Amino acid sequence: MAALRGRPAHSPGPTYLAYTPNGKKLITVGLNSALRVFQHGSTNEPTIIDVVTDGHTAVVATNDFIVVGAEDGSVTKYSLLTNSMEEILVRSSLPIRDLSLSKDGEWVAVASDELEVKIVNTRDMTRIMHLREQSRPVKHVAFDISGSMIAVSCTDGIVYMYSFSSEQPQLVKRVDGLIKTLETDAEASAKIAWHPDGRAFAAPTSTKDIQCVARSDWQRQKAFTGGHRADISAVAWSPNGALLATAGVDKSLCLWETRSQRLLKTFEDIQNTILAIDWHPTDNLCSYTNSNGELFIREGFVPGEHAKHLEIALQPSPMNSDPLSEVSGNARKPLANGDKHGGSRGGAEENYLDDLLGPDAMSEDEAGFIEDDDGAGYAEEVNNFGKRSANGIPGRPAKRFEPYSAWQPQVHEAFQPGSTPWRGDRRYLCLNLTGFVWTVSQDTHHTVTVEFHDRQEYRDFHFTDPYKYDKASLNEKGTLFSCRPSIQSQHRAVLYYRPHETWTTRTEWKTQLPAGEEVISMSLSESCIVAMTSKGYVRIYSLFGLPLKVYRQKSMPAVACASFRDYVMTIGNGAVGGDGTTQMRYTINNIRRDEICQNEDAVALPGGTQLRNVFFSDKGDPCIYDTDGVLLILLHWRTPGQAKWVPLLDTKTLDRLASGRKDETYWPVAVANNKFHCIILKGGDAHPHFPRPLLVDFDFKIPVSSMPAGAAEGDEGELAQVKALEESYVRASLQHSLVQDLVENTNATNAQKAEVPMLEREVDKALLQLLAAECREGEERGMKALEIAALMRDRSGKMLEAAGKIAARFQHDILGEKITQLAERRLVGLVDDEDM
Repeated sequence: MAALRGRPAHSPGPTYLAYTPNGKKLITVGLNSALRVFQHGSTNEPTIIDVVTDGHTAVVATNDFIVVGAEDGSVTKYSLLTNSMEEILVRSSLPIRDLSLSKDGEWVAVASDELEVKIVNTRDMTRIMHLREQSRPVKHVAFDISGSMIAVSCTDGIVYMYSFSSEQPQLVKRVDGLIKTLETDAEASAKIAWHPDGRAFAAPTSTKDIQCVARSDWQRQKAFTGGHRADISAVAWSPNGALLATAGVDKSLCLWETRSQRLLKTFEDIQNTILAIDWHPTDNLCSYTNSNGELFIREGFVPGEHAKHLEIALQPSPMNSDPLSEVSGNARKPLANGDKHGGSRGGAEENYLDDLLGPDAMSEDEAGFIEDDDGAGYAEEVNNFGKRSANGIPGRPAKRFEPYSAWQPQVHEAFQPGSTPWRGDRRYLCLNLTGFVWTVSQDTHHTVTVEFHDRQEYRDFHFTDPYKYDKASLNEKGTLFSCRPSIQSQHRAVLYYRPHETWTTRTEWKTQLPAGEEVISMSLSESCIVAMTSKGYVRIYSLFGLPLKVYRQKSMPAVACASFRDYVMTIGNGAVGGDGTTQMRYTINNIRRDEICQNEDAVALPGGTQLRNVFFSDKGDPCIYDTDGVLLILLHWRTPGQAKWVPLLDTKTLDRLASGRKDETYWPVAVANNKFHCIILKGGDAHPHFPRPLLVDFDFKIPVSSMPAGAAEGDEGELAQVKALEESYVRASLQHSLVQDLVENTNATNAQKAEVPMLEREVDKALLQLLAAECREGEERGMKALEIAALMRDRSGKMLEAAGKIAARFQHDILGEKITQLAERRLVGLVDDEDM
């Protein structure tokens, strides 16, 4: 139970507070004419700064001074070094409602009952800028983390976003329908709370929830719902963005986890409406003031079982489809310029800034929140405030922090196929047609459970995991695990393989990787184990732990890998394209024959699309699934230089989505039995969660064409039938090519050899149906019908004979003669494949 310390700080009425950035002092203001300065960790009475004003409505603080707003319209600067007033920065004719201080303390934004917002320089009060686009008084203002943007919450229910990186602030966006219309003196809040990573902000909504909005496109992201029964009165992110504290007019106080938007705790001992919340910068402590003049310093604010959230590094904003959500344990990600952090990670060290902020995560303006804390040169501080031009005119305000380089390439993040990020205290390590591997965090250790779909063939098992395995791969032979190196546990990265069956006493094995090396992605096949590491190595082991090969891949940083029997497919980042993103490259090796099937070929992804999964089909063909919802398979990949990516299914064109009523995406699992097996994700989810989801399958449907615009209503049925037959022909041809490649390049079984003529008949069958459809349209389609007949693959002449009968049935005599001539020429060998 947290220790609650309530102090009567001011006269009964609205009271506000602010911590200094170093956390050493806490300042409160209220209705009376005194400012109180509390020393952190001290039981002594606070220092009192007597002032001439009362009715204070806002306070912001730096380590050296504070700025206080009052109902008389004054905005006053006070020194924390001398505990005395320095100067009045600005005056308003109406009460001050809110203040916001830029991170460097150079500028303070002032909201009042006037229509305009004033932005005043704290060192030179003659330097003032004005925001005048809003038509009603402003209730709140909020600088973003970098100081390059300011959010203005107006009483008309609109959030006005101003760019603060030019000589005069420019309105860049009106965000409507987000906040509630409020009076300036209402207890309810509409203040924007910028997430510490700078990519999004949280806003109280009229539905009593907290809605996150992305800065890049102003689209709504994840929301914190169900915690309050009345309007929100205060919102505050923890310093690392991992937690969120919210208070409501219904005298409620809630603690949320950012990653899962899960309500961790509701405090029941709140007696009055909380008006201001502020986290201590370093300690597990949160303070708040209420509408009765009281200050509460709540020590141990985050319960012990969740206190680890305060120990980790900066966490990402809760975005709907963040490509970086996969990083929470799957892999160590490279920085945007391709560099990596060295050293080991474990426990609270699991999440790093480069893990959480990918190359797409920040615009140039947003990059300002990165500070060069360790002097490594990640960023340099550039402060243009206060500079004057040659003629003495004050220079325009600029971004306080800039990246050290104007341009950096964007790399694709590494991931472990089939795994999901943490949600709460659990996550899936592997998800495929064999079964599920999932883990639960118990703080000091994990518990791992392996469940199979076929429980008659395999037995489920679980075990206590002191290594905290973060990756797994599962197939019919066994289960493979890997963990990161850990300083606390003093172990290196470990590979652990556990077979399902054995006829010897030794049933499992472990091996450690060299110091400073960890697994980025790994895969398990029927004959080998593949591990891609942070050093750029591809390490291949037998199923019994014997090292077979070690080589360094050509394309780095590594992205993912997959394997099937003796074939190993590795993917990495290649050269940088014209759009600034790296082109992913893949290589396919046959490790038993030591042959390269495809060498550094391109992974076919359009711009802005990310790779979601990579795996082999049940017949051994490489497949990928991207964030656009397209499933592709690699054709002719056993012949060097001939491989091409062919779409098998575009999930956005599924019939179930045609009505527009379903809002769902799909998590790829496998390609087997000529179907796409996946998990349906609803409600904007990007990954499957618990309880264990159900697998569904969809037939392949190659995106050949769609219904032409302006088709007559009576023709829609016939056109749809023709389009379906065309797709059937293309799909049958693809399947025939895949199986034919398999038979020609491997030691195929009799069943596989028998499948080739069967699929050939399927191709000709689809062509016959297309021929009949063309004949049905009239003799003017005769040339296309003859072209279709020429595509038939049957060399015995039976299919062309059937085509001639179809032409005769529709009384297309000329077409029938042409088909007969074609059959005769083919029988005597006068027509080869190139002529057709």
